[in-house]
Amino acid sequence: MTDLGTRTEPALRRAAPALLGYAAVRALGLIALALWSAARDKSAYTLLTARWDALWYTRVAELGYGYEVRLPNGDVHSNLAFFPLLPWLERLVSVVTPLSYADAGFVVSLLASLFAAWGVFAVTDHVYGRRAGVCAVLLWAVLPVGIVQSMAYSESLFTALAAWSLYALLTGRWLTAGLLASLAGLTRPVGLAVVAAVWAAGIAAFLRDRRDRAASGSERVAPAGATTAAQAAGMALAPLGAAAYVLWVGHRTGTGPLGYLDVQAGWRNGFDGGYAFARFVGDKFTSFPSALAGVGLIVGVGLVVWLYVTCVRQGQPLPLLVYAGVVTALALCASSYFGSKPRLLMPAFPLLLPLALALARARTRRSAGIVAVIATASALYGAFWLNGSGPP
Repeated sequence: MTDLGTRTEPALRRAAPALLGYAAVRALGLIALALWSAARDKSAYTLLTARWDALWYTRVAELGYGYEVRLPNGDVHSNLAFFPLLPWLERLVSVVTPLSYADAGFVVSLLASLFAAWGVFAVTDHVYGRRAGVCAVLLWAVLPVGIVQSMAYSESLFTALAAWSLYALLTGRWLTAGLLASLAGLTRPVGLAVVAAVWAAGIAAFLRDRRDRAASGSERVAPAGATTAAQAAGMALAPLGAAAYVLWVGHRTGTGPLGYLDVQAGWRNGFDGGYAFARFVGDKFTSFPSALAGVGLIVGVGLVVWLYVTCVRQGQPLPLLVYAGVVTALALCASSYFGSKPRLLMPAFPLLLPLALALARARTRRSAGIVAVIATASALYGAFWLNGSGPP
């Protein structure tokens, strides 16, 4: 998967420093988790493969859909909320190997995280060059919730599909972009962001074609950027994965085309434009200790917004801006569990590109020192986080 098969070995060699750096950061995080967990008499491997959402994915892989938990307050947690691509892959790996479903989930996520890192490098290298690409991968690896990249969750798989779909768009491979967007739509609800990127790129190409034709004064002129059958096919493919699953859930539940929204409502998930999150932040200011957390949340949201504005001002390609914008909007404006928001933002890797450029311009020794310090802090935080409340 790069230059989508035409120059695999040269491209892999070009990405090797980024992938080696990524593997080192993730190894540090896993070592810290193992030591921290051992000190607390917990299993680090269980935390990675058999807690929270990882259990739901393995149940889907093993038993299929139809499992649900009814809570005392009337909420219904159905496994239909979890998109099928990761459990399908877990089942496939378990069938062809002696691995359990949980082990298969860990292997899939491990491999997917490497492909995600490679995709982040490929996109950034294409837009800003190799050094920025390496820095972008390292920054993605050292995110505070970067340990999720090593869990049997769907974030790594989704980021891999999204990054390579964006790379395919940037390099004019429309069919591949559409296919990968469709697979991303089978992975997480935020697959909508990849679909939006493909459609935005396709519409922009169509408008450029119209403008160029008008400027040439001839309808027979077909400039290089003209919308082609491949572009139309890629746009048609992009939403099929998400649409197929959402429609299937509606049919399965008997609640119609929007039945998936009812399933999410059972988990108290929805989209309210950020109202619930704003109330959550506001409630932090009712007492002094929690007010510090409120200030931290406001600073964090402000940083995310500033990064996106910087991406726009730096002139990132339209597909990256649309993708990062939709991921950010869905993460910040959803009424879901607020502790998940940093994890939900993790696939929005284009937000890191301004920081990657700044890091790439610094001296190598200085950049390495900064990354080492942040990687150590991220490893310790990840170990603390998973041994505490962790992700829901």
